[in-house]
Amino acid sequence: MGVMLKQLDSWPVGAVSAAVVSDGQVIETSGDTDQVFALASVTKLLAAHAVLVAIEEGAIELDQPAGPPGATVRHLLAHASGLDFGSLETVAGPGEQRVYSSAGFEVLAELIGTEADIVFDEYLAQAVCEPLGMTSTALQGSAGHGAHSTVADLAAFAGELLAPALVSTELFAEATSVQFPGLDGFVPGYGKHRPCDWGLGYEIRSHKNPHWTGSRNSPGTFGHFGQSGTFLWVDPALSAACVVLTDRPFGAWAKPLWSEFNDSIVEALSR
Repeated sequence: MGVMLKQLDSWPVGAVSAAVVSDGQVIETSGDTDQVFALASVTKLLAAHAVLVAIEEGAIELDQPAGPPGATVRHLLAHASGLDFGSLETVAGPGEQRVYSSAGFEVLAELIGTEADIVFDEYLAQAVCEPLGMTSTALQGSAGHGAHSTVADLAAFAGELLAPALVSTELFAEATSVQFPGLDGFVPGYGKHRPCDWGLGYEIRSHKNPHWTGSRNSPGTFGHFGQSGTFLWVDPALSAACVVLTDRPFGAWAKPLWSEFNDSIVEALSR
């Protein structure tokens, strides 16, 4: 383990694995990078990328109707459809609020299953995991929070996010740009943000405070964290990414440690 990841030794977790990726290369790792962890909502990054592939392939369209009346694939990816977190109940109109919704990703999974005539877990495997050599990654349940993976696999995925090969640069640029600008909303565990910026499945850091990334991460940083104690961020300003997987659920313990850790990674990469 190198100096960047040394502080993980002191984290109050049973197991932790991590990697730092820079310019497409893994430059440092910690822990057993082949250990499988539950990803929780980091699953949404994988699912979103699979949806982008489906759009590229023409199986679905970004602005086709999906979900509640008036909503589209774009709304669902950007948590702007108005669907509640875990059900098909609507709590707002499309484009009115940033309502974080895991159910929205389940709707997208069903849509792709219908339009591409393949169940979503298999589509994810064929569209994303197999091309990237992610042999230990599997979706077992909800497209919003049901994947399991390893740091080795997610480091490969981070390389794809730094230099996309499975989707066009134009579509990926749109996916990592703010969708429906100005919408207020909540980041689970971090409270309400005005605005609460989001791309097409990828949370965008912007100027949120507090936040699970570091204060030194650029506003263009995108990624996701999971309630299972996991996160993955990509900072385009650094051409770098970081993956951390733990076996301890997110909670008060994580907030100061994650921010301090991410600031130290950005500082080291900026030298």
